[in-house]
Amino acid sequence: MLFMMRSSLKITDVFIILFAAALVVFSSYAAYVKPQGAERVLIRAQGREWTFPLDTEETVFISGPLGNTVVRINDNCAWVESSPCQNQTCVASGKVRRHGSWAACLPNNVLLVIEGTKEKDVDAVVW
Repeated sequence: MLFMMRSSLKITDVFIILFAAALVVFSSYAAYVKPQGAERVLIRAQGREWTFPLDTEETVFISGPLGNTVVRINDNCAWVESSPCQNQTCVASGKVRRHGSWAACLPNNVLLVIEGTKEKDVDAVVW
């Protein structure tokens, strides 16, 4: 019986099996390995955008409807240092450092987002 099964295996069957195995390997690689790239800070306010590398040291003054919002970038972190809004939620949100993290000062229309990635771990938020 085993001999009969071997003789019925054709070259197209072998090709399909190898193709399926390669597809599984490629899909696993694409799903679990994130592209290497430098992380950067994207700041949006009043229809304008600024981009800075996360590994630099910058202090950015952003003009908004209430006044100036100060964003600091230092030690691979970015945060809203001060803002003219009343509740200061953006300041209290603290430092952001991971891909996809963000902070916002909604009253002054300022958004701070971390883009890019240096990490190879799987983000639990995705799952």
